[in-house]
Amino acid sequence: MGRKHAHTLIRDLPEQSFHILLSYFHMLEKLNLGTVTRIEVDRDSRFNLFVAFGVVIRDGTFLKGQYRGILLVATAQDGNGQCYPLAWGIVDSENEDAWTWFLTQLKEVIGDTDELVLISDRAPSIKKAISTVFEKAHHGACAWHVAQNIKNKFKCADIMGSYWSTVNSYRCEDFVGYMTEISHRYPRVAEYLENEVGFEKWFRCHYPGLRYNITPTNMVKSLNSMLVNARDFPYVSLLDVIQEKMSKWWNDRRIVAMAITTPLTLSWESEFRPRFAQSNGRHTLQLNPVTYHVKCSELEGVVDIFNKTCTCKEFDIDKLPCVHAIAAAHHAQVSVYSLVSP
Repeated sequence: MGRKHAHTLIRDLPEQSFHILLSYFHMLEKLNLGTVTRIEVDRDSRFNLFVAFGVVIRDGTFLKGQYRGILLVATAQDGNGQCYPLAWGIVDSENEDAWTWFLTQLKEVIGDTDELVLISDRAPSIKKAISTVFEKAHHGACAWHVAQNIKNKFKCADIMGSYWSTVNSYRCEDFVGYMTEISHRYPRVAEYLENEVGFEKWFRCHYPGLRYNITPTNMVKSLNSMLVNARDFPYVSLLDVIQEKMSKWWNDRRIVAMAITTPLTLSWESEFRPRFAQSNGRHTLQLNPVTYHVKCSELEGVVDIFNKTCTCKEFDIDKLPCVHAIAAAHHAQVSVYSLVSP
């Protein structure tokens, strides 16, 4: 009781939070350029709330305040591989109608294109809402959630090594090898991955969209843990916490970005640099003006530096030159950085 009274003194009553929501959203849009807000109330006085502060993964987390509700978040990944929250929502419950409303507001902010990739868990409400709202975007299954389903449904945690090797495979040949191993050991798991989940939803080689290196939705889990102590706040106070944390993130990242002297962001540069050393000494044979055959002791690769592809598939999927592409670029006297996806 004392804790509740203290919260009321500091953050006002939940009822007061409702009364000032419209004014609060007005000031958010006025003081934060590019911010988009929406409030919708139905006939039963239940409301939906949406805020997009001026890549995508979605999830929901339960609020603990007097009026409960579900906090929804759509987050992307920035150029440094960090979490980039796009939009937040508060809805009455996590169902198809709520997700459809939230995603409709999100679509107005980010648009819909066949280059857009949406990754989520396999909840039927999210799956149906995405197919309804985003007609052009590709929808992928979160590999982390699929892994949890396998462990819970089939009680076979020992298969996880083979599963993640399958998830992280670039070439279909490697995928088939790992899936064959899973089929022999756990045929029901293999059937689940192929027929219930669908290879095209979680495996890189079969995925139709530009998924880059995004696989699990651990970014959303990090956001949920970040707000664990604010989940029982009145809505305006909760939004204040979100805005404050995001403002700090943007400022901290701005400072880091201003100090970068490399062509790529820090995370990608750290991943890229070791490939330079690995490309040294690779025997490279030019096949035509844009195609090169790069030989090595592990896996050979045929690189097309014009179309930015390699038979190892890493270049194609990650949009970052693989070891073979780097060797081909050196041979062609082409800047390796010019082969990096914008």
